[in-house]
Amino acid sequence: MATRALWKGAISFGLVHIPVELYSAVQEHELDLTMLDRRDFSPVGYKRYNKHTGKEVGWDDIVKGYEYEDNEYVVLSDEDLKRANVDATQTIDIQAFVDAADVPLTYYEQPYYLAPSRGGAKVYALLRETLRKAGKIGIATVVMRTKQHLCALVCVDDKIVLNTLRYAAEIRSAEELKLPPATMKAAGISDKELQMALSLVEGMSEEWKPERYHDTYKDDVLALVKKKIKAGQTKTITAAEPESRAAKPSNVVDLVALLQDSLGKRPAKTSRASKPKTAAAKTTKRASGTTTRTRASAA
Repeated sequence: MATRALWKGAISFGLVHIPVELYSAVQEHELDLTMLDRRDFSPVGYKRYNKHTGKEVGWDDIVKGYEYEDNEYVVLSDEDLKRANVDATQTIDIQAFVDAADVPLTYYEQPYYLAPSRGGAKVYALLRETLRKAGKIGIATVVMRTKQHLCALVCVDDKIVLNTLRYAAEIRSAEELKLPPATMKAAGISDKELQMALSLVEGMSEEWKPERYHDTYKDDVLALVKKKIKAGQTKTITAAEPESRAAKPSNVVDLVALLQDSLGKRPAKTSRASKPKTAAAKTTKRASGTTTRTRASAA
């Protein structure tokens, strides 16, 4: 976690003020790819330039402005943006407390850690434990980087996490999506299909262990990089393969056969080790699996 706070202020609800500091809760591990000119493979850069003179502009000479008419600007310094509403820029103002389940996942955007500032440890802990006992999250507003964010204060273990939220106007309507009907009967799902799907989910259920997962695609790309270096193909541009025409999909799907095949291939849990099968049983299972796969392929 970064040692430098991104924002300093206070959480406010009622007459209570909790001095806090805001820290980023995530770090990116994306592939660092550089844009190159395909003619000589030189890096492509960006320049900040004056659109009137065409000359490059350094960071020290750049200020912000709001265009109120064509090519007419009001200059706004960081101090101006702060003075517009001092309380809003220095306070995480809790508006209400709601059940976490009432806020759909589509609203959540970016998580940050909140840590108490000097003298705020006890009140911070009080709010954290209150959120935990009540089973609520705090819905608040805060101004960061010239924008007022809606956010949720969530108790996570011994921390209060501030998660910025999207406004309702930013969430697209799903009415235009062609979704299956909301009921099993209307969607054509049988009880047998549901029970088999539930069995598959049960067989694949385990404790959440986030350290088990990582970006395997990034590993594959880096392996390809090493392969191209070894083959002396560092300047070779691989052409795209012609797309093969996909077979026309069939609307008839033997869902039970697919579920049976999935149940047969699900990973066995260590606590439920199966007994060794006899040769006859293995032969029967292979024959059954072949029939199931044939029906699935036909679907």
